[in-house]
Amino acid sequence: VQLQASGGGLVQPGDSLRLSCAASGDTFSNYGMGWFRQAPGKEREFVSAISWGGGGRFYADSVKGRFTISRDNAKNSVYLQMNSLKPEDTAAYYCAATIFADGTRRRPNDYRYWGQGTQVTVSS
Repeated sequence: VQLQASGGGLVQPGDSLRLSCAASGDTFSNYGMGWFRQAPGKEREFVSAISWGGGGRFYADSVKGRFTISRDNAKNSVYLQMNSLKPEDTAAYYCAATIFADGTRRRPNDYRYWGQGTQVTVSS
């Protein structure tokens, strides 16, 4: 599976961004999908995950209530709507695919395929 993330940018605190991740190369609905982020000098951390059909959605406590993950299997895409952005959300954001299709996986090691990352910078 090849993944291509997009939609990052420079925004002010309180603004919104929508990240997209386009998949190709295999049956998209076979995979659970996740978003991770990594700030300079920090480990990659879980942000959100979604099950193969979209019915299961999981969030890190730090983004719960502000971020929404979704997927469109017809378009082979997963999205991350980010609202009320904070400076601490600044990081490179990565989409990833896992064979564990229930969407509950939070460890990077559980994900087999990764996109290239898209930078999100929240600053006034």
